[in-house]
Amino acid sequence: MDFDHLITFLEIAKQGSFSRAGQKLYRSQPAVSAQVRQLEQEYGHKLFDRVGKAVRLTAAGETLIEYANRMLTLRNESLRAVADQSSTPQGTLSIGANEATCLYVLPDIFAEYSRRYPSVQISIYRNFSHKVLDKVEDGAVDVGIVTLPVKSPSLRVYPIFRDRLMLMVSPSNPLASYKTVSAADIADQPLIFPKTGFTRQVLDKQFRPFRPRLRVVMELASVGMIKRFVAAGLGVSLLSESFAQDEVKAGQAKLIPISDMEIWRELGIVYRRDRTLPRAASAFVALARTSAGADARTSHKH
Repeated sequence: MDFDHLITFLEIAKQGSFSRAGQKLYRSQPAVSAQVRQLEQEYGHKLFDRVGKAVRLTAAGETLIEYANRMLTLRNESLRAVADQSSTPQGTLSIGANEATCLYVLPDIFAEYSRRYPSVQISIYRNFSHKVLDKVEDGAVDVGIVTLPVKSPSLRVYPIFRDRLMLMVSPSNPLASYKTVSAADIADQPLIFPKTGFTRQVLDKQFRPFRPRLRVVMELASVGMIKRFVAAGLGVSLLSESFAQDEVKAGQAKLIPISDMEIWRELGIVYRRDRTLPRAASAFVALARTSAGADARTSHKH
């Protein structure tokens, strides 16, 4: 059996179409059909039924899907295990994190990691924390960096980063001269909120008492866009302190502590308890935990 045949089989099942699977895998439709025919001969069963223009898995196909995924995961693990025989980490570090974490928390760690292990290629899966957790759980990603708390018993979790949420305003906003602000001060402002995610959940909860008078003028999916619009004076927002350092330094925005709200966002590094991490991934975990310890020590000195 050829692993290529299994990859093609899984892609057809995902796309529900031979031609779309062919496009995704850069293979012609006859080549895709030939691979499926070979698999069907090998298993002695039909794997797909045609329903109009779409294709659906037969009962035999449904049974094979779980094994095909397991075989490909095992194959990838075997490739990694062999690469791990060398004394220094090699191969690929596959990591999952959300966009803001990739942009504002990880660059320094990645830079140090690449300096130490130049032969490792870093592959990033970027999505919301709950999606990253799914990928770590099913073994598609070695390590995830996600918002805590994480309740999954099958994952090992180490906190690596803690950040306070603060009010971000443009320098021309009347609140810009305040040393601290209250939730009530913020509730009177036009608000720019993230569409989804941890910060949005926290904000909805914290501002529930003010809901009748809240004016959410924008809901945006990206931290970068939120910062742009706040700096342009279109509203105010609550952000993790480290996300807006560049804008504060450049004088484009001010960050103000909130007197009656202590909101912290904590990130943790997660991986499966029952999996031996590839050397590339365990080296990353060790580095992230060491730099988290160093950051904690410096912040205590301030």
